[in-house]
Amino acid sequence: MRAVAIPVPGGPENLAVEPRPVPQPAPGEVLVQVAAAGVNRPDVLQRKGLYPPPPGASDIPGLEIAGTVAAAGDGAEHLLGQRVCALVTGGGYAEYCLAPSGTCLPIPEVLSPVQAAAMPETLFTVWINLFERGFAADGDAVLVHGGTSGIGTMAIRLGSLFGLTVIVTCGSAAKCDAALKLGATHAIDYSAQDFVAEVAHLTAGRGVAVVLDMVGGDYLPRNLQCLADDGRHVSIAFQRGPAAEIPIPDIMRRRLILTGSTLRGRDLAYKTMVADELARTVWPYVEGNRLTPVIDSTFPLEAAADAHRRMESGQHIGKIVLTT
Repeated sequence: MRAVAIPVPGGPENLAVEPRPVPQPAPGEVLVQVAAAGVNRPDVLQRKGLYPPPPGASDIPGLEIAGTVAAAGDGAEHLLGQRVCALVTGGGYAEYCLAPSGTCLPIPEVLSPVQAAAMPETLFTVWINLFERGFAADGDAVLVHGGTSGIGTMAIRLGSLFGLTVIVTCGSAAKCDAALKLGATHAIDYSAQDFVAEVAHLTAGRGVAVVLDMVGGDYLPRNLQCLADDGRHVSIAFQRGPAAEIPIPDIMRRRLILTGSTLRGRDLAYKTMVADELARTVWPYVEGNRLTPVIDSTFPLEAAADAHRRMESGQHIGKIVLTT
């Protein structure tokens, strides 16, 4: 099979298409003939040598796929021949990829393979962090940074379905307009506005119940200023740095909760549990064509380097997807 490898860490030009043996499914696994694979920022970090795969995972990048089950290990035979999308720990940038049966979700007729491949990583991430760790509930106001990223656009779409007031930050007026068209309640242009002051204004001084943050660094203390009493701050990345100085007395006085998570290294039992929750609570919206991902662009497998350049440019709105 053809697969995108990283012979040497570095820039996008270091991605190389090379032949690899087709993997064989172990018990509980399926072999998916990949039609499309989502591109995510962890793939970029892995390419740079900053995010190695967890033990036992493929060295091929790619954390979400869509396609048809071509073979199945013991206990996963019921998925043979089915169209599925799946969360994987690696291997997605290839013509075939192994996936645990527990993280597979059926692709409804209303979704194309490209749309389906853009769902698992962002859907799992937003569900776990905004709703499970952040306890966002109907009527809550939430602040999501990176409003036009894959995570941001999924948070807008999912938050709108579950009754949230979704406030996002974006890097330009054009991106703010795009976020509002996608369903964000409010969009703040952080290049021209102070998002702390804007959140205070938009919430009449109350603040938001949850901040979903992928920025980190000096944003963290500013994020805390945006939280209402008993608010929750959820970290999922730290693009502006891994360290911050925070006011401990303010956290105590306002009973704030600081939490966060990573997904790739979590055990299969946990990911299967989340997939089951999504199948029950969110997938009916997908099947009813009420929840679809925002697709920015698609690239053939051979142009994975261009897909990474597109992501690193920061110009994308929604998901970037590779096709085989």
